[in-house]
Amino acid sequence: MYSERILCAGFGGQGVMSLGKLIAYAGMLDGRHVTWMPSYGPEMRGGTANCSVVVADQPVGSPIVTTNATCLIVMNLPSFEKFQHSVSSGGLILFNTSLIDRQVERRDVLAQPLAANELAAECANPKAANMVMLGAYMGLKGAPRLDHVVKAMKKVFGDGSSTLFNQNMKAVRKGMEAVGKVTASKKAA
Repeated sequence: MYSERILCAGFGGQGVMSLGKLIAYAGMLDGRHVTWMPSYGPEMRGGTANCSVVVADQPVGSPIVTTNATCLIVMNLPSFEKFQHSVSSGGLILFNTSLIDRQVERRDVLAQPLAANELAAECANPKAANMVMLGAYMGLKGAPRLDHVVKAMKKVFGDGSSTLFNQNMKAVRKGMEAVGKVTASKKAA
């Protein structure tokens, strides 16, 4: 039975809500049951923001992910400190080392560091760090499918600029490649 309970967290303006929506829409296109639940701090930009995403084969009983996350995708240090203990044993913590200068101290989870801001800058869009994290998540989990992410991007972002779409897709691929290289080097060690 497939069931992913994902927390996406960071500052407002880092695209954590879009990241969660993309995972939810792509999960729906994969034929799964999904929920997406946003949570904002009192500020608009620069305040805390997170969302809960559940993607499952069965109907979702609760859309809120609190202490039972299977994955945490975290963009900044305050969110890292707040949510790292919300991941279940055996889960994944995917964290942005561009803004998080700490390591995961837990030994019961898979900790995957990724310099998302730097990788996004290499794609000519420094604001696409969330797309790098999406690609890394896809590379580590094997889902959602890339063609479904493409369709989800058009749904979430509209049919706007092809330049922006291409930069976002380049960032997704960059994230997938980054974790592929890390996973390959871990296997070789």
